[in-house]
Amino acid sequence: MDNGSDRKKIVIVEDNQSLAEIYKTRLELIGYTCYIAYNGIIGLYFIQKEQPDLVLLDLMVPDIAGDEILRHMRVSQWGKSIPVYVISNLNEADAPAGLRDLGIAGYSVKANLNDDDIDNIVNSILRPAPGTPVPAQVVPESPAIEAPAPATNQPTAQPEGGPAPDNQN
Repeated sequence: MDNGSDRKKIVIVEDNQSLAEIYKTRLELIGYTCYIAYNGIIGLYFIQKEQPDLVLLDLMVPDIAGDEILRHMRVSQWGKSIPVYVISNLNEADAPAGLRDLGIAGYSVKANLNDDDIDNIVNSILRPAPGTPVPAQVVPESPAIEAPAPATNQPTAQPEGGPAPDNQN
């Protein structure tokens, strides 16, 4: 019997509560564990905390827009490889530039989707049939930051104000 421990996790970032509940209910019925975030702040929280197998991301959510959530994920160690599928009311041509460059698994316009499409999209990413190519996801490299070389004949010093405090609680 499935105790849920091996179920794949999905974070749904969608401000339309009815639509988010429909996605969640359908996806849980076919074996996924889902978390809903109705705004960008909660979305980032769940994505970082749960490290999901997939994020379904609306672009037009309150507090932090979907494209900013995606940018934040891609420059962080914890979010750079999580697949993201964008589901928005915007046509892709009207969406913020560079989404594909940030490594999305796909893009759909909500008005063009039916409930079965959501199931099929998620299954194609998380449970691809044997021999079926997984949707391409190009994840950009995080820029390498090199520390400046210490000046000659000067002792190496800590940054002004000392080391940064450890904010992990």
